[in-house]
Amino acid sequence: MEEKTFQYRSYGKGELAMLYIPNVQQQSAVDRFNEWIDAAPGLKERLIATGMNPRSRHYTPAQVHLIVEVLQEP
Repeated sequence: MEEKTFQYRSYGKGELAMLYIPNVQQQSAVDRFNEWIDAAPGLKERLIATGMNPRSRHYTPAQVHLIVEVLQEP
């Protein structure tokens, strides 16, 4: 079986959350993923510094890099 390589690109928040937290409803994954971001020291502030709007439905490639830097690849 071939292992897929994680791609650094723009992701919908639900899409990225589901990669980290599979096998649950998308909204549950998003809620838990947001808790992880809030709990990771400095991550939320770094994401906001990149221009992230908490109401946005997408992460930019730069924001995905920051997330993976802290949480590791899904």
